[in-house]
Amino acid sequence: MPSDTIAKVQDYKDSLIKKAEQLITQGFPEKIVQLNELLATPMFYERKFSDVHQDLNIPVPDPVLVNNNDGGDGIDKPSAKRARTEPPLVSGVKVMYLPTSSVPCNAPLCEMIKIVKPIIRKLVEDSNFLKMWISFMIPKIEDGNNFGVSIQEDTLAEIQTVETEAAAFFDQISRYFLSRAKVVSKVAKYPHIDDYRRAVVELDEKEYLSLWLVVCEVRNRYSSLHDIVTKNMEKLKKPRSSNAEHLY
Repeated sequence: MPSDTIAKVQDYKDSLIKKAEQLITQGFPEKIVQLNELLATPMFYERKFSDVHQDLNIPVPDPVLVNNNDGGDGIDKPSAKRARTEPPLVSGVKVMYLPTSSVPCNAPLCEMIKIVKPIIRKLVEDSNFLKMWISFMIPKIEDGNNFGVSIQEDTLAEIQTVETEAAAFFDQISRYFLSRAKVVSKVAKYPHIDDYRRAVVELDEKEYLSLWLVVCEVRNRYSSLHDIVTKNMEKLKKPRSSNAEHLY
């Protein structure tokens, strides 16, 4: 392998280690304060559920009165004598067009999602960054004197858990839109059933609470990572005692 390639890889590792330490000491505390301030804004703090309600813009059509008589003498004809080309009479409602040609997404929740998604993405990126940092700090496998290495492995497992949970937050948002679309389609198909309309309201309220909880959880994850790393910084950087430094 060319020496310049090896040098570039080593420069990448050194740069990542330096940035990771700066992220722990400066980036994480700033992020925690930022998220606390966000949770104190009117968008998240003590907001009423009614603030995220939105009209579906699906009108309730008038019911259709079905007449099974064929007219004329006013006497019902046997169904067997109807012409085969005559479509069957089925009770139902008129097919209505939507006034704005579509059912919009919930605007207040979409506004919240625009703010929350970059926060989730940043947590995923930072977790991945820390994971690589600790991986580079783990020394080669040797017999004995591995207490510091076990601390590195436990911290690495905690960071991996945070990364997985943060990625799941993204899936939660996409599942909300899919679930809402299914219920809204039921409202469009059965506009007279109020339970479907109420189901949409309940789903929106649940998503608002979920978004608030996601921001809280992201803040808590940053706090826990900052706490566990700063408390064990010495062992994370030097997992083995000075008399074993020559081993790695």
